[in-house]
Amino acid sequence: MKRVLQWLVLVPLAIIGIAFAVANRQIVGVNFDPFATQPSEQIVFKVPLFVALILALVVGVLSGGIFTWFTQGKHRRALRDARGETARLRADVERMKT
Repeated sequence: MKRVLQWLVLVPLAIIGIAFAVANRQIVGVNFDPFATQPSEQIVFKVPLFVALILALVVGVLSGGIFTWFTQGKHRRALRDARGETARLRADVERMKT
């Protein structure tokens, strides 16, 4: 059931992604220097539009994931401490039974 649901979601997304890439093949200039005054000072990368958009999406997802991972560190630490405390208490209970 889970595999069927994956196929029902992933196949349409793949078709949409392929259609998006085919429809946006025109070359665009990507410049990372907002302060350049002369065109000769600019370093411009020429890439297809779909590549620029997909890379921006990937960078956004990765940076969001990394940020979330760092902000949830205190929760992971608390869980680790609670598991250690649980193991210690279980060992104490087992020791008291014998």
